[in-house]
Amino acid sequence: MTTAITLGNVSVNRGEKARIRLPIASYYGQARVSLPIQVVAGKQEGPILFVNACLHGDEVNGIEIVRRIHEDSLLDQLIGTLILIPVVNVYGFFNRSRYLPDRRDLNRCFPGSKKGSLAARIAELFISEVASKATHGIDLHTGAVHRTNLPQVRAEIDKPEVKKLAKAFSAPVILDTTIRDGSLREAVADLDIPVLVYEGGEALRFDEVSIRAGVAGVFSVMRTLGMLPPDEEEELDVQPYIARSSSWVRAPASGVFRTYVPLGARVQKGEVLGHIASPFGELEVPVIASFSGIVIGRSVLPPTHEGEALFHIATFKKLDSVEASLEQFQTEHSPETDEPGDYDIPPIL
Repeated sequence: MTTAITLGNVSVNRGEKARIRLPIASYYGQARVSLPIQVVAGKQEGPILFVNACLHGDEVNGIEIVRRIHEDSLLDQLIGTLILIPVVNVYGFFNRSRYLPDRRDLNRCFPGSKKGSLAARIAELFISEVASKATHGIDLHTGAVHRTNLPQVRAEIDKPEVKKLAKAFSAPVILDTTIRDGSLREAVADLDIPVLVYEGGEALRFDEVSIRAGVAGVFSVMRTLGMLPPDEEEELDVQPYIARSSSWVRAPASGVFRTYVPLGARVQKGEVLGHIASPFGELEVPVIASFSGIVIGRSVLPPTHEGEALFHIATFKKLDSVEASLEQFQTEHSPETDEPGDYDIPPIL
């Protein structure tokens, strides 16, 4: 049989599935640690797509997205090769932490080095053994601890192939963002491989809407790449809108934060988004929107210090259209609107 791909010393042939573990540094107690990879090779040649999750060890939504993709019978029709990496930052995942044991952020250490820090070595292994062998990539993330994100794609829209895939993902919002130094997205882009970042939900929490949107988005990208046959019954109900700018509204004072607007809400300049009060009632300070837009991220932690980021607001040319698209998106992916037979995986509540 024809070899589809080789990772480490394991070759996967056309029409095969394989679970591969690439050894990485053991714990100081000598417990062995490895990078888990699931490879699905279609019977026909085609694109090679990697989908990774948990680059930050506490961002667990992506793990469930990868699991659902791997278990879906759609992969029986796969053309090309799918590389799934459910947990990249294994150490952070074991410790329920965003960071590695040395407190480094893995997503600031790419492309890495074989002789560098622990983070640099993991980054180098991922690039050399996974990313460099792919034609496209999707990097799954959530909001940071105590923050939640509206499902969104972050990409360089000025690149035509990236823009096409970003729209295909069908998240309601696309952020045209610059690439951060040391990120996986930067290292993969330097290899001229189109890559998307998907964000949805918060750290250490499953969010069913974000998970469903992530699974649907990955499959939609795969259809666009020709890795899956088109779904003749599927229509693109959610129109993604590109935000060219976004900014955070920060806490004007310290205290206990109460929010009045949910993710996806349309807000107007001057609108009161919440209040910050002292625990004993001596203080009551409004949090006011400094510009109009859509809330795409917010804090979920009531205790707040002055200057902390509370609301992430994105600006669009057509706010009415974005608002309507978000309502349709919520209806499409919310378990509350499921009809019998709509979804064969029980929602995570």
